[in-house]
Amino acid sequence: MLNREELREIAKMRAGEAYFVSLYLNVNPITNKKYDYVIHVKNMIKETLEKMDKKEIKRTNGDFEKIDAYVMANKRIFKKGLVILTSQEKKFWVEFHLSVPIKNEIILDKTPYIKPLLDILDNYQRYAILLVDKESARLFIIHIGEIEEYTEVHSENVPGKHKKGGWYSLSEKSYERHTDYHVSLHLKEVVKQLDIFLSRENVGRLIIGGSEDAVTKVKALFPQTVNEKIIGTFQAEMFANSKEILKKTEPILRAFEKQKEDKTIEDLVTKAMKNENAVIGIENVLNAIQEGRIMKLIFIKDYRHSGLKCNNCGYLSIQHISACPYCKGKTQKVNYIVDLAAQKAVEQGALVEVTSDNKKFKDSGSIGAFLRF
Repeated sequence: MLNREELREIAKMRAGEAYFVSLYLNVNPITNKKYDYVIHVKNMIKETLEKMDKKEIKRTNGDFEKIDAYVMANKRIFKKGLVILTSQEKKFWVEFHLSVPIKNEIILDKTPYIKPLLDILDNYQRYAILLVDKESARLFIIHIGEIEEYTEVHSENVPGKHKKGGWYSLSEKSYERHTDYHVSLHLKEVVKQLDIFLSRENVGRLIIGGSEDAVTKVKALFPQTVNEKIIGTFQAEMFANSKEILKKTEPILRAFEKQKEDKTIEDLVTKAMKNENAVIGIENVLNAIQEGRIMKLIFIKDYRHSGLKCNNCGYLSIQHISACPYCKGKTQKVNYIVDLAAQKAVEQGALVEVTSDNKKFKDSGSIGAFLRF
């Protein structure tokens, strides 16, 4: 999973006289029906090497060979986007497997190229999950459908259950006050760790889990700015694993995302009707992509449409044409033109949002976009 702290450390790296090779590759199985990305990466490497001098090639040839071998050998683990940052001279290799499409490119430089990764962190919602009880707490991040544990807080000094005869000869009420005091210290440490986490990571929303009592007490200690980020709570045991936590939070996430989607679609349809830098419908979207005007592309998850693709320049159309109107190249029929449109939008620097079923949006065409101009 992408981590802002890790990217900060990568950004600080300098190769001196050596080089870093940064590969960004679209490995989406829908738009790469026959593992086309294998051909793409070979062509990209070949074109990059042709632009380099002998000294650069000598220093980076091992990196390109390792990238080529890795892409060939690991097809089964790829998602939609693959990023590799490598420098054999610096003994550095890191890879990211992304659930979002990315633009194909290879960058050779004295530093790793991480701007597209930072853009993904900034533009796709990240959620914090706080699981808490009276003596422990765990923090998780959910990003693009993936969950990762961030840190754990455990307080050793919280007393256990009261036993007959008192705890160190304290009365039952004194013991309870003593326990509450240590629980309060623990929860304050949890709030402190959460504050550090929120200041480091670009997290938009927060979900809290645990016992009802612990959730209520920790919420009471939050400042207003944190409470405003909370979108729901759930009950779970502290020993629950990441998959169980993700399953518990999915209904909360779906409800919140659906609310956001409905608002976005309402804005999109309204602006398109008023012709205010927005379009609805596959033909209007393809025209806007051809003109490089897409700022944010939105379509319903299961929306499919066939069309034509120019084999030469990549022009997309749903019209019945025998040759590309721009380059006169030969066209071929494709049944996944929506996915090709999404990839092309990404390559132009646009955001892509896939929504759940929405009747108003479906009736309007199931696909639309906010425009740059």
